[in-house]
Amino acid sequence: AHELNTRVVKVPASEGAVVIEKPDGAVTDLIGGKDYSESVFNRATQARRQPGSAFKPFVYLAALESGATPWDTRDDDAIDINGWKPTNFGGRVYGTLTLASALAHSVNTITAGLAQEVGVTNVIEAAKRCGITSPLVANASLALGTSEVTPLELTNAYATFANGGLRVEPYLVTQVDDSRGHPLYKRKNVNPPRAIASHVNRDLVAMMYGVMTEGTGRGAALPGRQAAGKTGTTQDYHDAWFVGYTTDYVTGVWVGNDDSSPMKNVTGGKLPAAIWKVAMTAAEKGLPAKPLDMSPQEAPTEMGDETTIFASSGPDGATMDDESQFNAQQQQQYQQNQQDQSQHRNRSF
Repeated sequence: AHELNTRVVKVPASEGAVVIEKPDGAVTDLIGGKDYSESVFNRATQARRQPGSAFKPFVYLAALESGATPWDTRDDDAIDINGWKPTNFGGRVYGTLTLASALAHSVNTITAGLAQEVGVTNVIEAAKRCGITSPLVANASLALGTSEVTPLELTNAYATFANGGLRVEPYLVTQVDDSRGHPLYKRKNVNPPRAIASHVNRDLVAMMYGVMTEGTGRGAALPGRQAAGKTGTTQDYHDAWFVGYTTDYVTGVWVGNDDSSPMKNVTGGKLPAAIWKVAMTAAEKGLPAKPLDMSPQEAPTEMGDETTIFASSGPDGATMDDESQFNAQQQQQYQQNQQDQSQHRNRSF
């Protein structure tokens, strides 16, 4: 909580939320704001915010389940989906990329096109299977994370990736005893259902590992310990996220303003990634480093020096998120989504 409080006051972000849980769903830490004495509203469980590119793993999950592989390639061509023309950060054009690189560097055009290939309804089904319970609007911009979720909800959905593909429910209490020590409640051990096939989950974990080794999540990397995750930044920097996991913990970080006013150039790869790194470093203290259960990191053989394409970085050394670049048509789609989901908003203002 101290880290959240000290860091958010240094940028135009008035609030934040942090959720830490184990891969089995056990919530170990839940921070709903920077100061409870100022606001009792629990942003971790009650605030519904757009996840931006932190939603993209569900698009790639649907693609993998349809038969794609991390090393399949797509061209970063201009795309027009019924008048909606998503663009990449700074108007950049990346050329031909593997799906793994497209996710690692949060390329909007390829992700939006991929969602059209596999079907938006299949993306929704994959997200819900992993634990997303908020309403998801079946439109093209869903691929870039325009439907709102809570931090707890999104973090718990990522637990599915961390535990090998099993759907778990978040829980905070394992046992309640009376004053004499007699148990009044004891949580039953459950066998969680499989949500993702093992081989598919290993591919997705490998792709999300790439986010932290060569992509937009490099600022959250844990020295000497494998981790996987995804950045998220919404239109005009209204929300910034980093959600990621090791074999031991899954942590989600959101920062933003309660009135949804924009922050100043705060992306998921900056402040949220920094908070995530501090939180996970503390959580992992004293625990042995264990490798992620993921597919081999095989380099594509026909991509040349692809990694040099992504050598540039933002002013703080973190690669900028592509999801923070919206054009006028994306703004119109965004506003329509806001109207469609107004009945689902639950914020503190």
